[in-house]
Amino acid sequence: HVEFSTEQERGFFFSSLSKDMALKAQKKILSSMANRSSVQMFIDDTTSEILDELYRVSKEYTGNKAEAQKILKNLIKIAVKIGLLFRNNRFNEEELVIAKDFKKKLNQGAMTATSFYEVDFTFEQTVMSDLLSDCRDLLLKLVNTHLTTKSHDRINRVFNHYSDPQLLTKLYDPSGPFRPHLTKICKGLNKLMEDGTI
Repeated sequence: HVEFSTEQERGFFFSSLSKDMALKAQKKILSSMANRSSVQMFIDDTTSEILDELYRVSKEYTGNKAEAQKILKNLIKIAVKIGLLFRNNRFNEEELVIAKDFKKKLNQGAMTATSFYEVDFTFEQTVMSDLLSDCRDLLLKLVNTHLTTKSHDRINRVFNHYSDPQLLTKLYDPSGPFRPHLTKICKGLNKLMEDGTI
């Protein structure tokens, strides 16, 4: 039983409670829609193309369509939930600084990824792995108090998958089977950087 000293306090309690419930409902609904076709309603064509190529890389690398779909679904769920938290102004000042650091690190990762692609034999697997791990750690710090352990596990699974040294080595092999996927991923990343999206 909760007691309120004023009607205003009571109103504030219930409005913040309903905002939390609305946010939970939005997260739940959007999570259940986290597949490639549904997500195209919310994201631009370039991001959609990058996601398609990441899915193809995962599918070919794991040899498992269901596993690749799960990885991509997790990636989409993470992005959707973080987008919702931003739109609902859930991050405090300290967390917004972490978000800024994450965006900088993501931009650095995108620049490094495209640079390694454009200049043959410059690829350094540890550099790419470290950048992805740094992005993962910043993201976990950002959502620490906002998302469930299940969401934290999704973040770990996605970043650990794409920072896998063997996957990265295969992806950056100039004469390897993943080259066409990397070409499209880097083309998309360049466009997103030009647009200031990342």
